Amino acid sequence: MRISRYPDELREQVESYLEQLTFVQPGIEAASGLQDAMRYSLLAGGKRIRPVLVLATARAIGEPAERMLPIAAALELIHTYSLIHDDLPAMDDDDLRRGRPTCHKAFGENVAILAGDGLYAEAFRHVLSAQEGEPSAVLATLAELATATGVNGMVGGQYLDVTATAPDGAAGLRQLHALKTGRLIGASILCPLLLGSAGRPATMDAFRSFASELGVLFQIVDDILDVTGTDDALGKPHGSDERLGKRTYVSEFGLARARELAADSHRNARAALEQAAAGGADELEQITDFIYTRTS
Repeated sequence: MRISRYPDELREQVESYLEQLTFVQPGIEAASGLQDAMRYSLLAGGKRIRPVLVLATARAIGEPAERMLPIAAALELIHTYSLIHDDLPAMDDDDLRRGRPTCHKAFGENVAILAGDGLYAEAFRHVLSAQEGEPSAVLATLAELATATGVNGMVGGQYLDVTATAPDGAAGLRQLHALKTGRLIGASILCPLLLGSAGRPATMDAFRSFASELGVLFQIVDDILDVTGTDDALGKPHGSDERLGKRTYVSEFGLARARELAADSHRNARAALEQAAAGGADELEQITDFIYTRTS
């Protein structure tokens, strides 16, 4: 399957912005080692799908992408924190991330935990100090971000995952991944709407449907790649879901059916995007197609 084109111009904007972020204030230089651990994981590369979604959504609603860089960076800081904590021995116990040692292998478990904590806190501080917008819009955006990453979002989904308490069946599996993975992807689309000129209920609902389906698509493909990918391509050990006995679309439905579900989800996501943006979202279309066809 041919990998679809990706909006690398937006990824490069994100990368340049992240590279200039520092966290230690004057007089607290003793904490520079913690900053080193935070930046080690933050600047490890990748496609930056979540912050790129922020910038692509901004363009789709007629907002300058550059205006949304602070919230885009915040989403990547939070995503990086989640990866650091996911890799810990008490969670997925992975030694490799994006082709190099995980944060706890490079800096120790104690520092890795603190690096994740620091990235989460700095994400909110950065939005409050750097994001332009009406105060009410910024607060609404932060409320969305907190909800998407807390008990009713990513962390709640992680709990269902590690405790195996999600309901049985397809609906339970979708709920698990809608929280664990989908809510942060959804926030990447909804936050720029809240900050921009398109935060109207009808527009939000249309984009929310797209965001929900995109999160499902991302997870199905991720589950497939954990089985079919290689360590070199993924930048981490493949087969970890099976090793940990996790519920995935492949474990529940088999590889062939999971691929069919990915195709269905891709069609649904493209249809929802067409309804939301009426054909004026080329970069969001590119990202949707890329997520479906990605190999790493």
